[in-house]
Amino acid sequence: MEFSFKFSTPTILLLFLLSCFSFPSTEAYDALDPNGNITIKWDVITWTPDGYVAVVTMFNFQQYRHIQAPGWTLGWTWAKKEVIWSMMGGQTTEQGDCSKYKGNAPHCCKKDPTVVDLLPGTPYNQQIANCCKGGVIGSWGQDPTNAASSFQVSVGAAGTTNKTVRVPRNFTLRAPGPGYTCGPAKIVKPTKYVSSDGRRVTQAMMTWNVTCTYSQFLAQKTPSCCVSLSSFYNDTIVPCPTCTCGCQNNATDPGSCVNPDSPYLASVVSQQEKSNKFAPLVQCTSHMCPIRVHWHVKQNYKDYWRVKVTITNFNYRMNYTLWNLVIQHPNFDNLTQIFSFNYKPLNPYQDINDTAMLWGVKYYNDLLMEAGPLGNAQSEFLFRKDKSTFTFEKGWAFPRRIYFNGDNCVMPPPDEYPYLPSATTRKNVSFLQLLVALLALLFGCF
Repeated sequence: MEFSFKFSTPTILLLFLLSCFSFPSTEAYDALDPNGNITIKWDVITWTPDGYVAVVTMFNFQQYRHIQAPGWTLGWTWAKKEVIWSMMGGQTTEQGDCSKYKGNAPHCCKKDPTVVDLLPGTPYNQQIANCCKGGVIGSWGQDPTNAASSFQVSVGAAGTTNKTVRVPRNFTLRAPGPGYTCGPAKIVKPTKYVSSDGRRVTQAMMTWNVTCTYSQFLAQKTPSCCVSLSSFYNDTIVPCPTCTCGCQNNATDPGSCVNPDSPYLASVVSQQEKSNKFAPLVQCTSHMCPIRVHWHVKQNYKDYWRVKVTITNFNYRMNYTLWNLVIQHPNFDNLTQIFSFNYKPLNPYQDINDTAMLWGVKYYNDLLMEAGPLGNAQSEFLFRKDKSTFTFEKGWAFPRRIYFNGDNCVMPPPDEYPYLPSATTRKNVSFLQLLVALLALLFGCF
């Protein structure tokens, strides 16, 4: 049976016009962390003769997406002709043109300043609480005590009352690259502060918040990780899809990847680091991803089954600190034991416990080393079987999705998952029986 679709000329023209418009991306919504965001709180703590002093704090309310080195970069546009007289716990990347000021020049005169965190080891008289970590911020689910970063800014040529102050516009957050979209600043109730002895409460003069959400689509044009699969009941190892994160192209683009068996490996890595320290330099593979997560269904017991998970780093230029995995599988509601990883259940849908957050044990495997013999981390999970749902058929034993450091990893196509040999045997037998019956029928006609 053939189907044909005929469109009129006006319909084709309408479809073409619709394809030219860019619709808002839904990638910013994360189904496994629906309320995750970075909230920037701007607290005006005191007035000055020509402006105010404010403490700016970034709270990372994302469950598993953190900000790693080289850290965050925050920018905005002033509403009027404000300047920054001084800063603590942070600094602007450029001073701008301050030539009209005589004597002491402001810290920054740019209309659109860009601020970065100070590095560890900054003198104490330049620090404030939650500063000076090189822009690294932990995730709320993995490291809540380090899920904030602050700096203090003294603003001049600004309003000196709640009615004359104008909030900045066009906030941008890079962490460390693109990916975050920030909304407009909204004035909220002033922040209240409780003294260390709990006997006195003070409050900010004025507070506004900015909410920034992450989109993997905006952050990078290609994926950053992939998943491979295997099982004890099938000899097939399903690799990451070919060219998941790019294709080998050393012929036209020398240096796009490095052969691990090359005798010049060390010199190539060293030379590349001098040119661009933070751009990935990956091992030559069929998938070309910096990170691969392998899920192996290892053993089957009467009441339990065991899985081994291995994370492999193919990036010669990156040690992943505070790495984490998020895995979705229906049997996490019966996880019995986990080895060498920290575990926290994520329940984005409350009653459904099918999502696990995993990260390394401190001082043991919380640092995923660069590509090489030590560039991997692994663990095993022991699940209790639920007889009403457990099966090895139709790929049920494999994860529904996997995130590494908050980015969705590319899974193999479902039709390539390792299958049960018994299922194939049943299919072959039924086909053989059908063929024999058909031949018998044909020969019987002669």
